[in-house]
Amino acid sequence: MTSNYIKTGVLLGVLTAILVSLGALVGGETGLVIAFIMALGMNAFSLWNSDKLVLRMHGAEEVDERTAPEFYGLVRDLAQRAGLPMPRVYIMHSDQPNAFATGRSPSHAAVCASTGLLNMLDREEVAGVMAHELAHIRNRDTLIMTVAATVAGAISLFANMMQFGMLFGGDRREGEGASPLGIIGALAAIILAPLAAMLVQMAISRSREYEADRIGAHICGEPLWLASALEKIEHYARRIMNPTAEAAPATAHMFIINPLSGQGMDNLFSTHPNTENRIAELRKLAAAMGRSSMGSAASPARGPWG
Repeated sequence: MTSNYIKTGVLLGVLTAILVSLGALVGGETGLVIAFIMALGMNAFSLWNSDKLVLRMHGAEEVDERTAPEFYGLVRDLAQRAGLPMPRVYIMHSDQPNAFATGRSPSHAAVCASTGLLNMLDREEVAGVMAHELAHIRNRDTLIMTVAATVAGAISLFANMMQFGMLFGGDRREGEGASPLGIIGALAAIILAPLAAMLVQMAISRSREYEADRIGAHICGEPLWLASALEKIEHYARRIMNPTAEAAPATAHMFIINPLSGQGMDNLFSTHPNTENRIAELRKLAAAMGRSSMGSAASPARGPWG
């Protein structure tokens, strides 16, 4: 819905406000520009190479119409329904059912599903999951999260600069070199600004998941396919570890369900909304679309393979 886009815009505005305020405290306009350019450069590199880095990190193997005809064909049909270029298709060898999308733009995108997901879910549920991932590509969520990471990274950089300034006596003097907040205020800014930035970043991630659920449901035509898939993935993801994701927790926000053990609770520090809330929203959407049950005979030809 439009409200999710508004929420994302507001949250990005909050991040920017934190950055500007902290930058003004550290070094005025010059310090703000330098730190922001540094953070932007690091995140631009990450955005440009994110697909290669993440896919390699999770040991994903590219497949095609010859090596995985059913799965590849499913993604192709869904991409056509979504009005997207055909993404590269990958499979990662993990017993935990999960999936993610990556790439800097729709024309440079990739989708990846685990062997656990393809083995444990039925075809309709896999369609719901891949439609969700294609929605992330259509929404350019990788770009949105990179912008959020850029601003959050600059905020952390400024906080570190303030910390070093205090350690070297920058705030012990009265006058021009002193922070307008004083020592207590500067300490609070060092601790609270990065924390606030992280909370806002996580909130943006959660809002993009809700939006991908909604658009993905429209792409596949059946919200209950995705609802059923989320229920199964949540169940198995809590019981089956993903060692690669555990070793690289920074990639957890990319998956359709948080792959880390012990991350089932919905809280301010979560990259994903509570799964029960997501399922409830999809069921509301199904009712609004006139879909009362999964795979109902009323619309068998609406599926991407129908």
